Amino acid sequence: MKSNSRLDILSDKKVLCADDNEGILKEIIEILELFFKDVVGVNNGERALDEAKNNLYDVMIFDISMPNMDGLEAIKKIRKFNKKVPIIILSAHTDQEYLWRAVDLKITKYLTKPFIKEEILDALELVALELVDYNPTLSLNEHCFYDFSKKQLENENRVIPLSKSESRLLEYFFNNLNQVITYDLILDYMWDYDKPSKEAVKAIVKELRKKIGGDVIKNIYGLGYKCEI
Repeated sequence: MKSNSRLDILSDKKVLCADDNEGILKEIIEILELFFKDVVGVNNGERALDEAKNNLYDVMIFDISMPNMDGLEAIKKIRKFNKKVPIIILSAHTDQEYLWRAVDLKITKYLTKPFIKEEILDALELVALELVDYNPTLSLNEHCFYDFSKKQLENENRVIPLSKSESRLLEYFFNNLNQVITYDLILDYMWDYDKPSKEAVKAIVKELRKKIGGDVIKNIYGLGYKCEI
C-alpha cells in the first residue's frame, strides 16, 4: 500500500465504487486498492444501493449516469439511512442542475470526467479529513473516552491498552451506534479469509466490556450486538 500520512486513515476502511463504464471502474479500483483495505465495485445504481443497504461502507464513489438507477437517486436513498458516509461523485455531467442536486446530498467532492489520478487523491484527502472530523474522540461517560486518531481508550487520564482487534471492533461499533450489528457483518469486517466462528467475536467483546463497562455493548439475542452510549 502506498504511504501517505494523511491517507493512512483509509488503510482499514471499506469503499464502494459504482460506475457503468468497465474501463473507468477498473482504473478507479486500481487507485483505491492502494489506500483502502476493501474495495467493492458495481456497475449500476441499483446494485450500489443494495450494497449500501446490506453492507457497511466507510466511503462511496459514484458515477451519475448508470443503468437501472442514476447515481444521484441512489445517493438520495442512501442518505435516508446513512447521513454521514463521505461520498465522492465522479461524472461527465457539468450542468448546474446536477451540481445543485449534489450539494443537497452533502457530497464531499464532485469530480468531472476525464479525471487525473491526482484529482482522485485530492478528493481522498478530503474524505480522510472528513472521517477524522466526524469523531476525533467519543465520550463513553464523563471519565472515559476513545481517541480515534490515536486508536486508544482513556479512563480518568489513564490509557487503557487495546489490541488491534479490540480497537478495530470498538470503532466498528462506535461508527454504527444504536444499530444492530450481526455476527456475520462483524466476521466479514474483521476477517478477510479463514473466518473463525462467532465465538471469536464473543471473546473480543468480553475483553472490551472489561475495559469500557458492560452496559455499552448490548447483546441482541441470536443476532449480534448493539452499541449504545
